[in-house]
Amino acid sequence: MGFVIRWVFAFVLLAATYNPTNWNFVRWSAANFETNLSVTVLFGLILLVGYIIYLRATLRSIGIFGMVLILAVVGTLLWVLYDQGLINLDNPTANTWIALFALSIVLAVGLSWSIVRRKLTGQADMDDVDE
Repeated sequence: MGFVIRWVFAFVLLAATYNPTNWNFVRWSAANFETNLSVTVLFGLILLVGYIIYLRATLRSIGIFGMVLILAVVGTLLWVLYDQGLINLDNPTANTWIALFALSIVLAVGLSWSIVRRKLTGQADMDDVDE
């Protein structure tokens, strides 16, 4: 259940930043930048904090190579689904949602990896050891 929660928060973070609807930070801030500058900056900083938390944890746990590897696995899974005719990649809106899904999986795995590794191996990270 913990992984699902981390994935949902990663997906919400990415979708709040940009998605194919009009309900996202990029489009909202472009339309309201001049009239609501302070609110735009506040929301931008809140999103930035979310990205820093996710990206820092992901880079510390799986690194760039791990991120690329997870993205390759998710991309290959999408390729298999496309090859089997289960998804269609002709719709740009659907492609954007698929990309958000793929990136959120990478962030969720990165945030969860230390926990998974500790449970699989029984080894604790140096950050987890109490002094």
